[in-house]
Amino acid sequence: MEPGDSTKQARAAAQLRKGVLEYCVLALMRDRPRYGVELLHALEDSGALATSQGTVYPLLSRLRRDDLVTTTWQESVAGPPRRYYALTDSGRAALDEFTRVWPGFRDAVDAFLTTPPPSTGDPA
Repeated sequence: MEPGDSTKQARAAAQLRKGVLEYCVLALMRDRPRYGVELLHALEDSGALATSQGTVYPLLSRLRRDDLVTTTWQESVAGPPRRYYALTDSGRAALDEFTRVWPGFRDAVDAFLTTPPPSTGDPA
């Protein structure tokens, strides 16, 4: 591995994560409301989507401002009350749209990454 390769890989992973994190968080709420630390653990368990509270909580605040999620407070048997996040109808629609668009986007990127570019006939 060349010097700086791990930095370049980390940068690429961060850019990819930034682009899809919002929709992954929405997808985690598809079946039931979740609280912040629960979302963080699920993202961490995925490996590639592990992130920090400093990323997830501002994202959740933005999703709430954008009316994609709503919140409620619920008592916890293991500590203070927890803020649970749930999809709104707008959030479910945004997730449905992303789910519809994602396969074509993923396939287009995969095609570029796995197929040599077509020859233009011009020498480089």
